[in-house]
This record gives sequence, C-alpha cells and structure tokens, in this order.
Amino acid sequence: MARAVERLHLTPEDQIARRYHPVPFDVPAGSPSLGVRLSYDRGRGVVDLGCEGPDGWRGWCGGARDRFSITPAEATPGYLPGELEPGTWHVVLGLHHLPAEGLEVTVEVSVPATEPPEQERRPAPVRRAVRGSDRDLPAPPGLRWYAGDFHAHTVHSDGSESIGELAVRGVRAGLDFVAVTDHNTVSHHPHLAPLGAEHGITLLPGQEVTAARGHANALGDIGWVDFRAPATTWVREVAARGGVLSVNHPIDADCAWLHPLDTLPAALEVWHVSWFRDLTHTGAIAFQQRWDARAVLGGSDFHRPEQGWTLGTPTTWVAAADDSPEAILAAVLAGRTAVSVGVGPDGVPRPLSAPVLLRVEDDVVAVGAEGAVLEDAEGRRLRITSDHQTVPGAWGRGLLHLHDADRRVLALC
Repeated sequence: MARAVERLHLTPEDQIARRYHPVPFDVPAGSPSLGVRLSYDRGRGVVDLGCEGPDGWRGWCGGARDRFSITPAEATPGYLPGELEPGTWHVVLGLHHLPAEGLEVTVEVSVPATEPPEQERRPAPVRRAVRGSDRDLPAPPGLRWYAGDFHAHTVHSDGSESIGELAVRGVRAGLDFVAVTDHNTVSHHPHLAPLGAEHGITLLPGQEVTAARGHANALGDIGWVDFRAPATTWVREVAARGGVLSVNHPIDADCAWLHPLDTLPAALEVWHVSWFRDLTHTGAIAFQQRWDARAVLGGSDFHRPEQGWTLGTPTTWVAAADDSPEAILAAVLAGRTAVSVGVGPDGVPRPLSAPVLLRVEDDVVAVGAEGAVLEDAEGRRLRITSDHQTVPGAWGRGLLHLHDADRRVLALC
C-alpha cells in the first residue's frame, strides 16, 4: 500500500491567489482503488473536497464529507467510478472560508483505499395517488402542464437523502418531475433514469454549478460543467451541448449572482424557497424584468427534512408533450413555464389545488385564484373574479404575477 500525507497551512492569502488549491498525488498502473481523507478544525473554517484525474474530473462533495473512495466499479456518492488511470491525480481543495490566522489542513491519500465506498439507501417505492398533471390544466394543443421542482440535492453532494429517497419524496409531494442538481458533480446522472422508473417519477439530470460569485443549474444529461471556468463559459457550453442553464437564487444573501455575462442564459430561478419567509418579497421579480429570461423557474433547493420544507416549495409548471426529461427541457427552452406557491398553510405541497397562472397560446389563464389580483410588469392590475378566468394576452406586459389582499405573491408566469 502507498500512503501519502500532505500537511498544509492555508491562509486567506492562499484563497486570494487560488480559490481551488490542487494537491498532487501519484497513482501507479494497475491500482485497484484509491481513498482520500481530509482533516481540519471544522469549527474554524470550511474547506471543500474534490478530485481530478489525468483524464478529467472525478467528483466533488464540497464540505459535506471528509473522505471518499473510488474503484473501477463503484465510488463514494459525488464521485465517478471507473478505471484508475495511472499518472498524477489531484485532490482539489475549495478554500471556501479560512480564518485570518490560517488553517492547518491534512490530506491523506491511500492507494489502494483503506475503506470501501459509502453505499446509498434504496427505499421501497410508494404508491402514487395523484400528481400535478392529473389536474389537467388548460394547455396549448398537444401539451399538458406537469408539476415539478428544478432544484434539489442528494447524498451525491450536501443533501441527506439518497436518490431513491428523494424520488419517494417527490412522489409524496404530488410532483411529476424533480431536477436533481447536486453541486459540481454528475455522479448521480447514471442512476436517475432507473430509479425514476422504479418510483414512477421523472428525475431530470442537473448539476448546480457552484462558485463563490453565484450558482447556476446546468439542466440535462450533458456531462460535467467546470465550475472553475468563467460563467460566460458555462452559458456557451451548456447551450452547445443541448442543455439549459438557469441562474439560481440571483439575489439571495451571500449566494447572489455576481458573475459578469455577455450572453444571458435561457432561464432564471425567479422564485427560491428562501423567499417563502416573506411572500411579499418581489426582488426577484424586479431582477427578472431587467434580465428578461425566456423561462422562469422555481426551486425548493431541498437538502434535508430538518430544514422545514419539502419538494415543490415552490412548484414549477411546464407545458410539455410528455414528462420525459427531453420534453421538459424543450418546454423550458420554449419558455412554457409558470411558478406557483404550491403549498398549503400546513407547509404541504398542494399542486392539485394551489392557484396557478398560465400562458395558453395568446391568453393568460388564472385557475383557483378567485379574489386574487393580477399585476403586470408596468403595474396594471386586474381582479380575478372566478375560479377559472381567461385574460387576453394583450392586457399585460412582461412577467405577470398574482397576489392576495396582503400583497403575498401566489403565482407568476
């Protein structure tokens, strides 16, 4: 066995010089596995953990784990299994937060690994009663409105639930699809189609491209997007590969979008779960009106149950030909999306009954919104007086939203 130990004293100056710090190690030909362990005082800083081989990126777990193992057949969630190509590899340390006086960090590499990769939990499927598409909302000819969530995490990054457990959660929330968008990895992608079929829900491939100056979801089975590259590269590469890039929580605290762009991506997460603390919050609507994204999306950013919410908070609706990943992405690229609060006062998703606002050909239709007020980008307002009301599309300009008497946003499109 070969074991290498690297002891580092990392300071804010190191972070300024290079936010992603590579630690090289060698893998001999024929190695059956490798293991990495990261040690530091977690009460004093945050150092993310990733790995890159001679042939490319092998995975990322951020600050969620302090170790990983890779073998030809399996790997710790967040990392890609496969043959261990001989040559120089790198442990990649993300210098997220370092104290002023610096941080002592130890990296231990073992070839072969001293422990097997962690295994994911496989829950039994649950019986699905209804889903959002069963509501059969008014849609353009040949299309149907499907309910989903475009932002969720599993044990492949910093979530607490396995892919199967997340699928069960989506079924229980009444959703048709969930985009699984783990941070800076695509290790979950090969598992999505079979587990989605097992549980009866579409699991849409995604990657939350996560960098210090803002995050974006790369949607579609398009391979890994390098989060270390400029964001303009993300936009070009995702489009060239046939995916969709959506900027996440663009005005959210220290995760706001700060990257300069010369081309805007097709979609924007205009409603993030963090804004549920105050549903009168309209900052993201203002942001979208300057951005003018073709598609508006919502995301629960679900990580773990103890956060106090579940999938579908908010709910995003797409008018698609079917519920396949390809049809859902085509709907997003065409701008056929809408977002609703989607939850009742008990915090449980209600995609079958929550007020929705939908664009249907040249008109806008408000369903389940009697008594609410419809407002357009120029401030024009209209009272919704029935449970199913059609408003001519010529009435409003730009992004439309519904709000109640207390100015709480209910839905938008």
